[in-house]
Amino acid sequence: MHYFRWAFAVTLLGLVLAAWLGWATYGNYAGMLSFLLIGTVLAVLEISLSFDNAIVNANKLKDMTPKWQRRFLTWGILVAVFGMRILFPLTVVAIAAKIGPWAALKLAATDPHQYAHIIDEAHLGIAAFGGTFLMMVALTYFIDEGKEVDWIAAVECQLRRCASIRGLQITMVLLTLLVFGMILPGHERATFLFAGLFGLVTFTLVEIIGHLLDRAKEAQSAVRAGGLGAFLYLEVLDASFSFDGVIGAFALTQNLFLIAIGLGIGAMYVRSMTIMLVEQKTLAQFRYLEHGAFYSILALSVIMFAQSLVHVHELITGLIGAGLILGALWSSLRWNRVNGSVSEPGE
Repeated sequence: MHYFRWAFAVTLLGLVLAAWLGWATYGNYAGMLSFLLIGTVLAVLEISLSFDNAIVNANKLKDMTPKWQRRFLTWGILVAVFGMRILFPLTVVAIAAKIGPWAALKLAATDPHQYAHIIDEAHLGIAAFGGTFLMMVALTYFIDEGKEVDWIAAVECQLRRCASIRGLQITMVLLTLLVFGMILPGHERATFLFAGLFGLVTFTLVEIIGHLLDRAKEAQSAVRAGGLGAFLYLEVLDASFSFDGVIGAFALTQNLFLIAIGLGIGAMYVRSMTIMLVEQKTLAQFRYLEHGAFYSILALSVIMFAQSLVHVHELITGLIGAGLILGALWSSLRWNRVNGSVSEPGE
């Protein structure tokens, strides 16, 4: 449990702040308890939606230098909490309402209903960007000639055989964008397609930067560039995972500060789980756990695309992700039992 000591401390501080915020807002115990309950639910929601994120983070983090591991787990939490949970919604409102960031902050504090309405109107672009980026992450994992272990062999073997086809992942994502774009009304189509293409470009740029920096590392560059490339990749990936949680939080409350507290608590647990997975080498102990995480990412990307057409409840999203990961965990335990050993990567 020592991995979660900081998460427990942040939980205690966050719940105290949530209770104080409820009292300051309503001036009674009912309001205080309401904010306390919503803050707790938001934290659980974030953890359930982001467990697959912890697995993917751990997979990338184990190959980073100790220096960049520490930076991701310290600087990264600041980006996750303050960047995605506070600055990102404020930026969306500032752009959508054509006002300054300070005015957006005042709007969140004085008129939370209007603030939530502006966020909701920006959901189409957020869904397209996040869905595109996450689908590229998942397909890049499965469409890989070097991938040696398969969980659902009927699907993964076929995808691996297609890895020699250049640009297959991009083509599949673009076709998905076009299908959903054709279904959307004409006035929403341009926004959806533009945001999706921006997500594709963002993924490609992050991949290019990562490859260039890794190559610099191999050339014994003075700068520990490989760590920086992985750091940038993880930060963008972490941001994409946060989209659905930030938007879904507005279904529970329109108070920006309560959302930041609840999701911030959840983000601390995700970081703690990441550290535990890396140090305990959990991914090596459970053969298919990583597969379950990437299937969960793929499912989340499809859900984000679907949310451009219909509302998908956050509970459904969380259950699908948890179900895939639990299925992969059960398959891993069964494989270990049958083979009488713990698998190593690549076996």
